[in-house]
Amino acid sequence: MMPVHPHTVYAGTSGWAYASWKPGFYPAKTPAARMLAYYASQLNSVEVNFTFRQLPTEKQLTTWLDATPDGFRFSFKAPQAITHLKRLRECGDALAALKASLLPAERAGKLGAVLFQLPPNFRADVERLKTFLEDVGRVKLRAAFEFRHESWLDEAVYAALEQANAALCIAESDEFETPQRRTADFLCYRLRRSHYDEESLQSLARRFAKNAEQSDVYAYFMHEDAPDGPLRARAVLEALAQ
Repeated sequence: MMPVHPHTVYAGTSGWAYASWKPGFYPAKTPAARMLAYYASQLNSVEVNFTFRQLPTEKQLTTWLDATPDGFRFSFKAPQAITHLKRLRECGDALAALKASLLPAERAGKLGAVLFQLPPNFRADVERLKTFLEDVGRVKLRAAFEFRHESWLDEAVYAALEQANAALCIAESDEFETPQRRTADFLCYRLRRSHYDEESLQSLARRFAKNAEQSDVYAYFMHEDAPDGPLRARAVLEALAQ
């Protein structure tokens, strides 16, 4: 029996609008306009990758919020202008615009984490990170950082994140794995391996249950043409509910 925990495990995938998930996840006749509502009946969070390329309009975001129940959480990928073009330099205005666009989700109590995914060729620059974290603190975003160059996996980086209450995103793929390191009052996982068997999903559920004794957990499986991602997330949530 898993322990009762005071915090919540929010599990889902990176996106929901995939017709190829019918009928494996979505019922065969689910229209596109009803996908998010069905998704939110099965899972309790989603990572929105749409915001990597453009910010949502208030109307778009309100439509998404209206389709989901209380307790659902939207996490958002930060714009590529911040992470890939400016590369964390002089981003005050861009962060303010991001914060403003997400305010409806925050007011609805449905704002999860904001993921800053850095490009693989971006080497560690601790001073630039510290300055950027000051800007993040001014706009009050719950920030998680996915570093994809191994030079960032360093104690000085972890200390800077901890000082700012920003999470080290614990990301795993077939090629790269981030250490299990807590730097904030929440945890963020991005689960990108090509294969997760039943035992590995049960193991993740046990880990998340342990994590949730101390903090909320956000965990997102990769979206693919096949519905493996949402089925894996649902299996984890079902294991936690047992």
